Amino acid sequence: MTHILNFIDGAMAPAADGAVIDNTDPATGQVYGTIADSGAADLDKAVKAAQGAFPAWRDRTPAQRAAPLRRLADLIAARLEEFAVAESRDNGKPVALARTMDIPRAVANLRAYADAIMTFENATSENERSESVIVRQPLGVVATISPWNLPLLLFTWKLAPALVAGNCVIAKPSEVTPMTAYLLSTLASEAGFPPGVLNILHGRGAKIGAAITAHPDIAAISFTGGTKTGIGIYSGAAPHLKKVSLELGGKNPTIVFDDADFDAAVAGAATAAFANQGQICLCGSRLFVQRGIYDRFRDALVEKARSIVIGDPLDDTTQHGAMVSAEHMDKVLSYIRLAEEEGGTILTGGQRRVLEGRCAGGAFIEPTVIGNLPQACRTNSEEIFGPVVALIPFTDEEEAIAMANATEYGLAASIWTTDEARGVRVAARIDSGIVWINCWNLRDLHTPFGGFKKSGVGREGIVDSLMFFTQPKTITRPRKAA
Repeated sequence: MTHILNFIDGAMAPAADGAVIDNTDPATGQVYGTIADSGAADLDKAVKAAQGAFPAWRDRTPAQRAAPLRRLADLIAARLEEFAVAESRDNGKPVALARTMDIPRAVANLRAYADAIMTFENATSENERSESVIVRQPLGVVATISPWNLPLLLFTWKLAPALVAGNCVIAKPSEVTPMTAYLLSTLASEAGFPPGVLNILHGRGAKIGAAITAHPDIAAISFTGGTKTGIGIYSGAAPHLKKVSLELGGKNPTIVFDDADFDAAVAGAATAAFANQGQICLCGSRLFVQRGIYDRFRDALVEKARSIVIGDPLDDTTQHGAMVSAEHMDKVLSYIRLAEEEGGTILTGGQRRVLEGRCAGGAFIEPTVIGNLPQACRTNSEEIFGPVVALIPFTDEEEAIAMANATEYGLAASIWTTDEARGVRVAARIDSGIVWINCWNLRDLHTPFGGFKKSGVGREGIVDSLMFFTQPKTITRPRKAA
């Protein structure tokens, strides 16, 4: 049994009132630890520690702030297998995925921001009368709230720019997947972070998350998660005029034209639909295929989905692990049943998969492909966040664009075509913060990340995140006479 504690002012601590939450392995259904269930008293202690640490941390040089991030990256990299197994067990994802994507990307996040701060320079401006320097200064005490689908990856994606920019941080990982954030906290002091600079609070969003939103001494909140929760944070932060960055849900389209590289498009669409059990905000859950290749594409996608290896997440050969929790599995299954009520045909999958042995009680769902759904239905409008993709035929470019944009979300899209001009033309008309052409989830950390419409507010990325966690001060003086 692992007992996950808070990290406050450089020390481990239980919740002030002793409250805990069970931590469950979704692949087995078994409780294997407890999680501190923090509240307002824990937050007040963390904020006080952060306020005390802020002046000295702010006054460090960029190189001095970057050094602990680099050291932390090295410490995690040296324990890659430990972190990968912990991530797999906590989240249900295949250990091979955690080993090759989640943990390496977390390490890369820390190193990327440590490098970026070294070139994040002040700007200058001159005219005939004055000369100005625009200085970027940290905000003070800030909060990050990260989700359960990519636990360490998105945890570090937020806290790294906040820290290296000179802020002190209250970081809340998801209570559903807290393990790797806890492991990170055990390395923070060794990495060189002074007490109070980084504080990690565990617990339920409705309890500690709400307290963070309402706390008057937290200057900014960066949140990734569901749109409904994001709206609550946005409204709760408004009376305090906090800066807020929200990366929210998606109902992302994959558009396949009849001139696409067929095999590449099938493979790309399948990956976009089923990666991480479909539990990525970028997943392509609406798959639009031009009518001329629809039948052939449908059959190839179904075959691809059926070939995905479902199994124990700790088995290196597993490609498709458990859902994050039994509750989330039930939610996804309810949407599959809804799809049938709405006229959809389950072409493959659609059921809970019961495994033998260690994982007999696990929360597994088969990769699911649905056909014959009308475009305008709940299944094609609401975020399911699971291994479920709906196949929808289209006739021409205009229809594809109209259907792709017929959603309240606008996070990501992918377009598959060998006609480069068409790809660029369609991308320009898609209401989405990110559009990939002939690829999916090919990320450049320097580019802005975020969505249109109800997919969020603001952008993240090397420059955008450093801008969010700082504020500009303009210092102007008369220009000296020549």
